[in-house]
Amino acid sequence: MRYAAIPSTLFKTNRQRLVNLLKPNALAVFHSNDVMPTNADGTMGFRQNNNLLYLSGADQEESILVLAPDFPDKRYREVLFLRETSDHIAIWEGRKLTKEEARKMSGIETVLWLSEFPKLFHHMMAMGYVEHVYLDTNEHYRAEITVETRNARFIRWCQKNYPLHEYERVAPLMATLRAVKQPEEVKLLQTACNITEKGFRRVLNFVRPGVYEFEIEAEFQHEFIRNRSRGFAYTPIIASGANACVLHYVTNNQKCQAGDVLLLDVGAEYANYNADMTRAIPVSGRFTKRQKDVYQAVLRVMRAAMKLLRPGVRYFDYHKEVQQMMEGELVRLKLLDKTDVKNQTKEKPAVSRYFMHGTGHHLGLDVHDVGNMYDKMKEGMLWTVEPGIYIREEKLGIRLENNVLIRKNGVVDLMKNIPLEVEEIEELMNTKARTR
Repeated sequence: MRYAAIPSTLFKTNRQRLVNLLKPNALAVFHSNDVMPTNADGTMGFRQNNNLLYLSGADQEESILVLAPDFPDKRYREVLFLRETSDHIAIWEGRKLTKEEARKMSGIETVLWLSEFPKLFHHMMAMGYVEHVYLDTNEHYRAEITVETRNARFIRWCQKNYPLHEYERVAPLMATLRAVKQPEEVKLLQTACNITEKGFRRVLNFVRPGVYEFEIEAEFQHEFIRNRSRGFAYTPIIASGANACVLHYVTNNQKCQAGDVLLLDVGAEYANYNADMTRAIPVSGRFTKRQKDVYQAVLRVMRAAMKLLRPGVRYFDYHKEVQQMMEGELVRLKLLDKTDVKNQTKEKPAVSRYFMHGTGHHLGLDVHDVGNMYDKMKEGMLWTVEPGIYIREEKLGIRLENNVLIRKNGVVDLMKNIPLEVEEIEELMNTKARTR
Protein backbone atom coordinates (compact mmCIF):
# COMPACT_ATOMS: atom_id res chain seq x y z
CA MET A 1 0.00 0.00 0.00
CA ARG A 2 1.34 3.44 -0.88
CA TYR A 3 0.46 5.00 2.48
CA ALA A 4 -0.05 3.64 5.98
CA ALA A 5 -3.52 2.29 6.72
CA ILE A 6 -5.87 4.88 8.23
CA PRO A 7 -7.57 3.70 11.46
CA SER A 8 -11.22 2.76 10.87
CA THR A 9 -12.06 4.81 13.96
CA LEU A 10 -11.75 7.95 11.82
CA PHE A 11 -14.48 6.82 9.44
CA LYS A 12 -16.67 5.53 12.27
CA THR A 13 -16.41 8.89 14.00
CA ASN A 14 -17.17 10.76 10.78
CA ARG A 15 -20.30 8.69 10.17
CA GLN A 16 -21.53 9.21 13.71
CA ARG A 17 -20.99 12.96 13.45
CA LEU A 18 -23.11 12.99 10.28
CA VAL A 19 -25.81 10.78 11.78
CA ASN A 20 -26.14 13.24 14.65
CA LEU A 21 -27.15 15.92 12.14
CA LEU A 22 -29.76 13.91 10.21
CA LYS A 23 -33.50 14.20 10.75
CA PRO A 24 -35.39 11.21 12.24
CA ASN A 25 -36.13 8.31 9.86
CA ALA A 26 -33.49 9.46 7.42
CA LEU A 27 -31.51 7.69 4.73
CA ALA A 28 -28.38 9.12 3.10
CA VAL A 29 -26.70 7.90 -0.09
CA PHE A 30 -23.18 8.61 -1.34
CA HIS A 31 -21.76 7.51 -4.69
CA SER A 32 -18.19 7.23 -5.92
CA ASN A 33 -16.99 9.43 -8.76
CA ASP A 34 -17.02 8.22 -12.34
CA VAL A 35 -13.94 7.00 -14.17
CA MET A 36 -13.67 9.80 -16.72
CA PRO A 37 -12.74 9.15 -20.39
CA THR A 38 -10.04 10.90 -22.38
CA ASN A 39 -9.95 9.69 -26.00
CA ALA A 40 -10.33 6.32 -27.73
CA ASP A 41 -10.20 3.79 -24.88
CA GLY A 42 -8.23 6.02 -22.51
CA THR A 43 -9.32 7.14 -19.07
CA MET A 44 -8.15 9.71 -16.56
CA GLY A 45 -6.70 8.63 -13.25
CA PHE A 46 -9.46 7.84 -10.77
CA ARG A 47 -10.13 10.30 -7.95
CA GLN A 48 -12.67 9.28 -5.34
CA ASN A 49 -15.63 11.38 -4.26
CA ASN A 50 -14.39 12.98 -1.07
CA ASN A 51 -17.64 12.71 0.88
CA LEU A 52 -17.79 8.96 0.28
CA LEU A 53 -14.11 8.66 1.16
CA TYR A 54 -14.55 10.74 4.33
CA LEU A 55 -17.31 8.46 5.59
CA SER A 56 -16.02 5.04 4.55
CA GLY A 57 -12.38 5.13 3.46
CA ALA A 58 -13.40 3.32 0.26
CA ASP A 59 -11.03 4.59 -2.43
CA GLN A 60 -12.47 2.53 -5.26
CA GLU A 61 -14.69 3.21 -8.26
CA GLU A 62 -18.34 2.04 -8.42
CA SER A 63 -18.87 2.18 -4.66
CA ILE A 64 -22.02 3.27 -2.80
CA LEU A 65 -22.54 4.05 0.88
CA VAL A 66 -26.02 3.99 2.45
CA LEU A 67 -26.69 5.26 5.97
CA ALA A 68 -30.11 4.75 7.61
CA PRO A 69 -29.55 5.14 11.38
CA ASP A 70 -33.18 4.54 12.41
CA PHE A 71 -33.92 1.57 10.15
CA PRO A 72 -35.40 -1.29 12.23
CA ASP A 73 -33.09 -3.95 10.77
CA LYS A 74 -29.75 -3.02 12.30
CA ARG A 75 -27.85 -4.81 9.53
CA TYR A 76 -28.87 -2.10 7.07
CA ARG A 77 -28.15 1.00 9.12
CA GLU A 78 -24.73 1.15 7.47
CA VAL A 79 -24.18 -0.58 4.15
CA LEU A 80 -21.20 -0.31 1.82
CA PHE A 81 -21.66 -1.60 -1.73
CA LEU A 82 -18.59 -2.55 -3.76
CA ARG A 83 -17.89 -3.63 -7.31
CA GLU A 84 -17.64 -7.42 -7.31
CA THR A 85 -14.25 -8.58 -8.47
CA SER A 86 -13.41 -11.57 -10.69
CA ASP A 87 -10.41 -13.33 -12.19
CA HIS A 88 -10.91 -11.31 -15.37
CA ILE A 89 -10.87 -7.98 -13.49
CA ALA A 90 -7.88 -9.09 -11.43
CA ILE A 91 -5.91 -9.91 -14.59
CA TRP A 92 -6.75 -6.75 -16.51
CA GLU A 93 -7.16 -4.11 -13.77
CA GLY A 94 -5.66 -5.59 -10.62
CA ARG A 95 -7.23 -6.71 -7.39
CA LYS A 96 -10.17 -4.92 -5.82
CA LEU A 97 -11.29 -4.73 -2.23
CA THR A 98 -12.65 -7.90 -0.69
CA LYS A 99 -15.60 -7.68 1.67
CA GLU A 100 -13.40 -8.48 4.66
CA GLU A 101 -10.85 -5.83 3.69
CA ALA A 102 -13.64 -3.28 3.32
CA ARG A 103 -15.05 -4.16 6.75
CA LYS A 104 -11.66 -3.75 8.40
CA MET A 105 -10.93 -0.50 6.57
CA SER A 106 -14.29 1.20 7.09
CA GLY A 107 -15.66 -0.31 10.30
CA ILE A 108 -18.88 -1.11 8.40
CA GLU A 109 -20.12 -4.64 9.07
CA THR A 110 -22.54 -4.98 6.15
CA VAL A 111 -20.56 -4.98 2.91
CA LEU A 112 -22.41 -6.15 -0.20
CA TRP A 113 -21.73 -6.33 -3.91
CA LEU A 114 -23.02 -3.53 -6.08
CA SER A 115 -25.46 -5.88 -7.86
CA GLU A 116 -27.40 -6.14 -4.60
CA PHE A 117 -28.00 -2.39 -4.30
CA PRO A 118 -31.26 -2.00 -6.33
CA LYS A 119 -33.19 -4.66 -4.44
CA LEU A 120 -32.05 -3.61 -0.97
CA PHE A 121 -32.49 0.09 -1.67
CA HIS A 122 -36.07 -0.48 -2.84
CA HIS A 123 -36.74 -2.59 0.25
CA MET A 124 -35.51 0.23 2.52
CA MET A 125 -37.41 2.96 0.68
CA ALA A 126 -40.67 1.01 0.44
CA MET A 127 -40.98 -0.34 3.99
CA GLY A 128 -42.33 2.91 5.44
CA TYR A 129 -39.44 3.68 7.81
CA VAL A 130 -37.62 6.16 5.56
CA GLU A 131 -39.08 9.67 5.35
CA HIS A 132 -36.12 11.96 4.62
CA VAL A 133 -33.68 11.05 1.85
CA TYR A 134 -30.35 12.91 1.91
CA LEU A 135 -28.65 13.03 -1.49
CA ASP A 136 -25.21 14.35 -2.34
CA THR A 137 -24.29 17.11 -4.78
CA ASN A 138 -21.24 19.28 -5.37
CA GLU A 139 -22.22 22.63 -3.88
CA HIS A 140 -18.76 24.16 -3.56
CA TYR A 141 -19.01 27.90 -4.11
CA ARG A 142 -16.25 27.81 -6.77
CA ALA A 143 -17.50 24.71 -8.61
CA GLU A 144 -18.59 24.91 -12.25
CA ILE A 145 -20.55 21.72 -12.96
CA THR A 146 -20.49 20.82 -16.67
CA VAL A 147 -20.31 17.01 -16.47
CA GLU A 148 -23.12 14.94 -14.96
CA THR A 149 -21.91 12.90 -12.00
CA ARG A 150 -23.03 9.54 -10.65
CA ASN A 151 -24.65 11.40 -7.76
CA ALA A 152 -26.56 13.64 -10.18
CA ARG A 153 -27.78 10.67 -12.23
CA PHE A 154 -28.91 8.92 -9.06
CA ILE A 155 -30.79 12.00 -7.84
CA ARG A 156 -32.77 12.09 -11.07
CA TRP A 157 -33.50 8.35 -10.91
CA CYS A 158 -34.42 8.39 -7.23
CA GLN A 159 -36.80 11.34 -7.44
CA LYS A 160 -38.51 9.78 -10.46
CA ASN A 161 -39.04 6.41 -8.78
CA TYR A 162 -39.76 7.66 -5.24
CA PRO A 163 -41.38 11.09 -5.77
CA LEU A 164 -43.22 11.34 -2.44
CA HIS A 165 -40.25 11.06 -0.07
CA GLU A 166 -38.84 14.23 1.47
CA TYR A 167 -35.52 15.03 -0.18
CA GLU A 168 -32.75 16.81 1.69
CA ARG A 169 -29.32 18.28 0.82
CA VAL A 170 -26.45 16.51 2.54
CA ALA A 171 -23.72 18.78 1.10
CA PRO A 172 -24.16 21.57 3.71
CA LEU A 173 -23.90 19.02 6.51
CA MET A 174 -20.77 17.48 5.02
CA ALA A 175 -19.22 20.92 4.60
CA THR A 176 -19.82 21.67 8.28
CA LEU A 177 -18.26 18.37 9.35
CA ARG A 178 -15.29 18.35 6.98
CA ALA A 179 -14.32 21.92 7.83
CA VAL A 180 -13.29 20.82 11.34
CA LYS A 181 -10.47 18.29 11.14
CA GLN A 182 -10.15 15.23 13.35
CA PRO A 183 -6.75 14.46 14.93
CA GLU A 184 -6.13 11.62 12.44
CA GLU A 185 -6.78 14.03 9.56
CA VAL A 186 -4.33 16.57 10.96
CA LYS A 187 -1.64 13.87 11.01
CA LEU A 188 -2.30 13.06 7.35
CA LEU A 189 -2.21 16.75 6.43
CA GLN A 190 1.04 17.18 8.35
CA THR A 191 2.53 14.30 6.38
CA ALA A 192 1.49 15.99 3.12
CA CYS A 193 3.18 19.19 4.32
CA ASN A 194 6.34 17.29 5.29
CA ILE A 195 6.55 15.71 1.84
CA THR A 196 6.06 19.15 0.31
CA GLU A 197 9.00 20.39 2.40
CA LYS A 198 11.23 17.65 1.01
CA GLY A 199 10.30 18.63 -2.53
CA PHE A 200 11.01 22.30 -1.88
CA ARG A 201 14.42 21.61 -0.35
CA ARG A 202 15.29 19.48 -3.38
CA VAL A 203 14.29 22.29 -5.72
CA LEU A 204 16.30 24.88 -3.81
CA ASN A 205 19.33 22.75 -4.60
CA PHE A 206 18.38 22.47 -8.28
CA VAL A 207 17.18 25.88 -9.53
CA ARG A 208 19.63 28.06 -11.48
CA PRO A 209 19.53 30.20 -14.63
CA GLY A 210 18.82 28.15 -17.73
CA VAL A 211 16.63 25.42 -16.24
CA TYR A 212 13.09 25.12 -17.53
CA GLU A 213 10.02 25.43 -15.38
CA PHE A 214 8.95 21.89 -16.34
CA GLU A 215 12.30 20.53 -15.13
CA ILE A 216 11.57 22.04 -11.72
CA GLU A 217 8.09 20.51 -11.82
CA ALA A 218 9.73 17.13 -12.47
CA GLU A 219 12.01 17.55 -9.43
CA PHE A 220 8.99 18.11 -7.21
CA GLN A 221 7.13 15.16 -8.73
CA HIS A 222 10.10 12.85 -8.23
CA GLU A 223 10.48 13.77 -4.56
CA PHE A 224 6.75 13.58 -3.86
CA ILE A 225 6.25 10.12 -5.36
CA ARG A 226 9.35 8.62 -3.76
CA ASN A 227 7.90 9.70 -0.40
CA ARG A 228 4.63 7.79 -0.92
CA SER A 229 2.59 10.65 -2.33
CA ARG A 230 0.62 10.06 -5.53
CA GLY A 231 2.04 13.35 -6.72
CA PHE A 232 0.78 16.92 -6.83
CA ALA A 233 -2.29 17.88 -4.82
CA TYR A 234 -3.25 20.19 -7.70
CA THR A 235 -1.78 21.35 -11.00
CA PRO A 236 1.46 23.03 -9.94
CA ILE A 237 2.36 26.64 -10.69
CA ILE A 238 6.06 26.96 -11.60
CA ALA A 239 6.17 30.60 -12.69
CA SER A 240 9.36 32.50 -13.43
CA GLY A 241 9.62 36.24 -14.09
CA ALA A 242 6.47 37.78 -15.55
CA ASN A 243 4.68 34.41 -15.37
CA ALA A 244 4.46 34.88 -11.59
CA CYS A 245 1.97 37.70 -12.17
CA VAL A 246 -0.49 35.25 -13.78
CA LEU A 247 -2.34 33.85 -10.77
CA HIS A 248 -3.22 30.48 -12.31
CA TYR A 249 -0.25 30.03 -14.62
CA VAL A 250 0.18 26.27 -15.20
CA THR A 251 1.91 26.08 -18.59
CA ASN A 252 5.30 25.66 -16.91
CA ASN A 253 7.28 25.72 -20.17
CA GLN A 254 9.58 28.75 -19.97
CA LYS A 255 13.31 28.94 -19.30
CA CYS A 256 14.27 30.54 -15.99
CA GLN A 257 16.37 33.65 -16.59
CA ALA A 258 19.13 35.08 -14.40
CA GLY A 259 17.83 37.79 -12.10
CA ASP A 260 14.23 36.59 -12.15
CA VAL A 261 12.18 35.50 -9.15
CA LEU A 262 10.51 32.08 -9.44
CA LEU A 263 7.09 31.62 -7.83
CA LEU A 264 6.32 28.03 -6.76
CA ASP A 265 2.74 27.17 -5.82
CA VAL A 266 2.81 23.42 -5.19
CA GLY A 267 1.65 20.87 -2.68
CA ALA A 268 1.93 17.13 -2.18
CA GLU A 269 -1.04 14.81 -1.77
CA TYR A 270 -0.94 12.08 0.87
CA ALA A 271 -3.78 9.59 1.44
CA ASN A 272 -6.07 11.99 -0.49
CA TYR A 273 -5.25 14.91 1.86
CA ASN A 274 -3.54 17.94 0.39
CA ALA A 275 -0.85 20.44 1.23
CA ASP A 276 -0.81 23.88 -0.42
CA MET A 277 2.46 25.81 -0.28
CA THR A 278 3.72 28.89 -2.12
CA ARG A 279 7.28 30.19 -2.09
CA ALA A 280 9.23 32.72 -4.17
CA ILE A 281 12.93 32.14 -4.77
CA PRO A 282 15.63 33.93 -6.79
CA VAL A 283 16.67 32.05 -9.93
CA SER A 284 20.27 33.26 -9.52
CA GLY A 285 20.42 32.34 -5.84
CA ARG A 286 20.32 35.91 -4.50
CA PHE A 287 17.49 38.42 -4.31
CA THR A 288 18.09 41.96 -5.55
CA LYS A 289 17.36 44.72 -3.05
CA ARG A 290 14.04 45.50 -4.70
CA GLN A 291 13.02 41.85 -4.79
CA LYS A 292 14.01 41.44 -1.16
CA ASP A 293 12.02 44.52 -0.13
CA VAL A 294 8.88 43.19 -1.82
CA TYR A 295 9.47 39.72 -0.37
CA GLN A 296 9.86 41.07 3.18
CA ALA A 297 6.68 43.12 2.78
CA VAL A 298 4.70 40.00 1.86
CA LEU A 299 6.31 38.07 4.70
CA ARG A 300 5.38 40.75 7.25
CA VAL A 301 1.76 40.63 6.10
CA MET A 302 1.75 36.85 6.22
CA ARG A 303 3.02 36.76 9.79
CA ALA A 304 0.65 39.47 10.94
CA ALA A 305 -2.25 37.66 9.26
CA MET A 306 -1.47 34.45 11.15
CA LYS A 307 -1.73 36.34 14.43
CA LEU A 308 -5.29 37.38 13.57
CA LEU A 309 -6.58 33.83 13.15
CA ARG A 310 -8.43 32.18 16.03
CA PRO A 311 -11.89 30.77 16.79
CA GLY A 312 -14.68 33.31 16.30
CA VAL A 313 -13.00 35.22 13.46
CA ARG A 314 -15.00 35.68 10.26
CA TYR A 315 -13.00 35.25 7.08
CA PHE A 316 -14.19 38.37 5.25
CA ASP A 317 -13.50 40.61 8.27
CA TYR A 318 -10.06 39.04 8.55
CA HIS A 319 -9.36 39.56 4.83
CA LYS A 320 -10.22 43.27 5.13
CA GLU A 321 -7.70 43.65 7.93
CA VAL A 322 -5.08 41.91 5.80
CA GLN A 323 -5.86 44.24 2.90
CA GLN A 324 -5.31 47.24 5.18
CA MET A 325 -1.93 45.87 6.25
CA MET A 326 -1.01 45.22 2.64
CA GLU A 327 -2.06 48.76 1.71
CA GLY A 328 0.52 50.13 4.12
CA GLU A 329 3.22 47.90 2.65
CA LEU A 330 2.36 48.98 -0.91
CA VAL A 331 2.64 52.62 0.10
CA ARG A 332 6.07 51.95 1.63
CA LEU A 333 7.12 50.23 -1.58
CA LYS A 334 5.94 53.31 -3.52
CA LEU A 335 3.47 51.22 -5.49
CA LEU A 336 0.58 53.25 -4.04
CA ASP A 337 0.46 56.84 -2.86
CA LYS A 338 -1.90 58.90 -0.73
CA THR A 339 -3.99 59.84 -3.76
CA ASP A 340 -4.58 56.18 -4.61
CA VAL A 341 -5.66 55.50 -1.04
CA LYS A 342 -7.89 58.59 -0.89
CA ASN A 343 -9.68 57.83 -4.18
CA GLN A 344 -10.28 54.13 -3.61
CA THR A 345 -13.81 52.72 -3.29
CA LYS A 346 -15.24 49.84 -1.30
CA GLU A 347 -15.91 47.95 -4.51
CA LYS A 348 -12.40 48.58 -5.87
CA PRO A 349 -9.84 49.09 -3.10
CA ALA A 350 -6.48 50.45 -4.17
CA VAL A 351 -4.71 47.38 -2.81
CA SER A 352 -6.39 45.17 -5.42
CA ARG A 353 -4.10 46.60 -8.10
CA TYR A 354 -1.24 44.55 -6.67
CA PHE A 355 -3.01 42.08 -4.31
CA MET A 356 -6.14 40.91 -6.07
CA HIS A 357 -7.03 37.56 -4.46
CA GLY A 358 -8.18 36.25 -1.11
CA THR A 359 -5.86 35.67 1.83
CA GLY A 360 -6.77 32.02 2.29
CA HIS A 361 -9.21 29.13 2.07
CA HIS A 362 -10.19 25.88 3.79
CA LEU A 363 -7.81 22.96 3.14
CA GLY A 364 -8.24 19.20 3.45
CA LEU A 365 -9.49 16.46 1.15
CA ASP A 366 -10.04 19.20 -1.41
CA VAL A 367 -7.37 21.85 -1.90
CA HIS A 368 -10.12 24.46 -1.77
CA ASP A 369 -11.93 22.41 0.82
CA VAL A 370 -15.63 22.56 1.58
CA GLY A 371 -16.78 24.88 4.35
CA ASN A 372 -18.90 27.98 4.69
CA MET A 373 -16.72 31.08 4.20
CA TYR A 374 -19.29 33.17 6.13
CA ASP A 375 -19.17 31.02 9.26
CA LYS A 376 -16.97 31.91 12.19
CA MET A 377 -13.69 30.04 12.34
CA LYS A 378 -13.62 27.10 14.74
CA GLU A 379 -10.91 25.22 16.56
CA GLY A 380 -9.75 22.36 14.33
CA MET A 381 -10.21 24.15 11.02
CA LEU A 382 -7.29 24.21 8.61
CA TRP A 383 -6.68 27.36 6.57
CA THR A 384 -4.12 28.60 4.12
CA VAL A 385 -2.53 32.02 4.66
CA GLU A 386 -1.35 33.42 1.32
CA PRO A 387 -0.78 37.15 0.77
CA GLY A 388 1.00 38.27 -2.38
CA ILE A 389 2.21 41.26 -4.36
CA TYR A 390 2.19 41.18 -8.16
CA ILE A 391 3.98 44.00 -10.00
CA ARG A 392 3.37 43.37 -13.68
CA GLU A 393 5.36 46.41 -14.78
CA GLU A 394 8.41 44.95 -13.01
CA LYS A 395 7.71 41.33 -14.04
CA LEU A 396 7.81 40.46 -10.36
CA GLY A 397 5.31 38.36 -8.44
CA ILE A 398 5.77 37.18 -4.86
CA ARG A 399 3.28 35.09 -2.90
CA LEU A 400 3.96 33.23 0.34
CA GLU A 401 1.63 30.54 1.63
CA ASN A 402 1.57 28.28 4.68
CA ASN A 403 -1.09 25.94 6.08
CA VAL A 404 -2.27 26.60 9.63
CA LEU A 405 -4.49 24.78 12.10
CA ILE A 406 -6.86 26.93 14.16
CA ARG A 407 -6.42 26.38 17.88
CA LYS A 408 -8.07 27.94 20.93
CA ASN A 409 -5.61 30.81 21.24
CA GLY A 410 -4.09 31.06 17.77
CA VAL A 411 -2.72 28.74 15.12
CA VAL A 412 -0.30 25.87 14.64
CA ASP A 413 1.76 26.29 11.47
CA LEU A 414 2.01 22.92 9.73
CA MET A 415 4.69 24.37 7.45
CA LYS A 416 6.87 25.97 10.10
CA ASN A 417 9.86 23.85 9.04
CA ILE A 418 9.71 24.82 5.37
CA PRO A 419 12.34 27.49 4.56
CA LEU A 420 10.78 30.94 4.44
CA GLU A 421 13.34 33.55 5.51
CA VAL A 422 15.33 35.28 2.75
CA GLU A 423 18.65 34.38 4.37
CA GLU A 424 17.81 30.69 4.72
CA ILE A 425 16.60 30.42 1.13
CA GLU A 426 19.72 32.13 -0.22
CA GLU A 427 21.99 29.99 1.93
CA LEU A 428 20.36 26.74 0.80
CA MET A 429 20.53 27.83 -2.83
CA ASN A 430 24.24 28.56 -2.61
CA THR A 431 25.57 25.45 -0.86
CA LYS A 432 28.18 23.20 -2.51
CA ALA A 433 25.64 20.40 -2.72
CA ARG A 434 23.87 22.08 -5.66
CA THR A 435 23.48 19.53 -8.43
CA ARG A 436 21.71 19.23 -11.69
